[in-house]
Amino acid sequence: MSHRRIAATAAVLAAGISFVPGTAHAADGPVDGKAHGVSAPDLAAAKASKLPAFTSPAGHAVKSAAPASGASKAAAAQAQGTAAEPTYTVALNGKATSAHGISLETSVTGEPGQSLSVTIDWGDNGWKQSFGVSGSRVETMPHNYAEVGTYLITVTVEDSAAQTSVTNTLTVTTAGSDYTPYGPTRLLDTRYGTGAAQHKVAPYSPVRVKIGGNGGIPAGVTAVALNVTVTGTTSGGHVTAYASGGSLPTTSNVNFAPGQTVPNLVIVPVGADGYVNLYNGGWESVDLIADVAGYFTHTASSGYTPMAPARFVDTRSGLGTARGQLAGYGTFSTQITGLRGVGANATAVALNVTVTNPRSDGHLTVYPSGQSAPTASNVNFTTGQTIANSVIVPVGPDGKINVRNGGWNPADVIVDVVGYYSPTSTSAYRPTEPFRLLDTRDTSDWAWGPLGGRGYVYMPLGSKYPNDRGYVLNTTVTNTRDNGYLAVTPDPNTKEAYDNGWDVWPPEPTSSNLNWTVGKTVPNLVQASTGSTGVIDFWNQSDGDIDLIVDMFGFYEDN
Repeated sequence: MSHRRIAATAAVLAAGISFVPGTAHAADGPVDGKAHGVSAPDLAAAKASKLPAFTSPAGHAVKSAAPASGASKAAAAQAQGTAAEPTYTVALNGKATSAHGISLETSVTGEPGQSLSVTIDWGDNGWKQSFGVSGSRVETMPHNYAEVGTYLITVTVEDSAAQTSVTNTLTVTTAGSDYTPYGPTRLLDTRYGTGAAQHKVAPYSPVRVKIGGNGGIPAGVTAVALNVTVTGTTSGGHVTAYASGGSLPTTSNVNFAPGQTVPNLVIVPVGADGYVNLYNGGWESVDLIADVAGYFTHTASSGYTPMAPARFVDTRSGLGTARGQLAGYGTFSTQITGLRGVGANATAVALNVTVTNPRSDGHLTVYPSGQSAPTASNVNFTTGQTIANSVIVPVGPDGKINVRNGGWNPADVIVDVVGYYSPTSTSAYRPTEPFRLLDTRDTSDWAWGPLGGRGYVYMPLGSKYPNDRGYVLNTTVTNTRDNGYLAVTPDPNTKEAYDNGWDVWPPEPTSSNLNWTVGKTVPNLVQASTGSTGVIDFWNQSDGDIDLIVDMFGFYEDN
């Protein structure tokens, strides 16, 4: 199978971020499907597209007649009056190589045979490296920072015989970003003039949302987690979130039908001016609401730890809360930190939240304990509907979160944890250019046609990249022939097991990332853990065929 780096086509409607499990499915039933694999894609070009570069030319270097380190005070005094200006210099070029890594090119230009020593101070707690140069030399050295951030690299070149030195500095910033929980806080509501003019967003037009410098959110934000809700719809359409100053993507984040109110969580880059755009891709005006859950910066904060989905709450069985449906306008609190692999120091948690058997229309709101319920909604539902959505929510001081039923009648609630953010988590976020991984409709890339019922596609995304811990993927199902759901899970088999035929059929998943009914096209963004093998499975949990499209938009990388 060939692979190419392309943007998603207009036919592919990519949607809001999903760490989502849906309704549990029996794990002991017969499996009638088949498995097909996708060759490990070459992600190098996509990964390199967002790597910053830095330079400090030789003209920026500072020359000194002061003695080399270790020279006596008497020699220093003499050097100030008698030493000639150095005849050598040094230029610096740096480039980010990973979420935490920097590659530094040091170009020393000296006289032939001149003996020089070079010392690199990487700017992180006195970590230094040294090497010798005879005349001129270009040396490239890697360095890995323990934390994301901005660092000052200082390179000193010394001629101890002449008692002179040349110093050049280079400010570098790692490519990875850490997460800071914030809110949930409403930044935009066009119904009431919050964050924008009080009127609907016109068709085929954007509304700008201020992120950087808004409230307690600092300038220099690289990306933001927003719960975007569309309401007041009179036609079908979609909403696309993208960075201010960037081109409008051909993907979407929220898809809606006439009369629907639809929320989706999105992670979107922030423009250099601190804004993001929300584009109404429908042919009628709509109201848009945006609630911030947190933001990413190059400053050390909370990294991400992905997990296989772990069930924390199920009101049907009494897991994590009282047994029985959550009453209308009722709230329950549940412990998150310190349980089932979630770190005790977690600052925020990534959830799959599912509502099922609701007895009226309504919505769920998830928020940290110790706070009042915000006006935001995370999952909107209609009577009798089973629907899942993803949530990133700060954890309260006691390690708990709250879930409120905003409907007037009871509903069952399921909460699965799929990852958490903490100061000791080492994976930082990196966006990429859109990269098509799979389209089962494309016969030039895929030989097997639609994905059969109860079958799965395995994808060895992490086989070439052992430091990748998770991927931000747009998944879209279309041409659906039966009701069902898509489950994205780590595979216990390695790439080598599949290549050599000793793979085993993986356990059937019990969580979902998006749910559909017959004939519907449903997109969602999935944050997929690479697990222990680097192989990720995409399961068709229905009895009918579907077409599946998968695009990559970012990934988490550890140090």
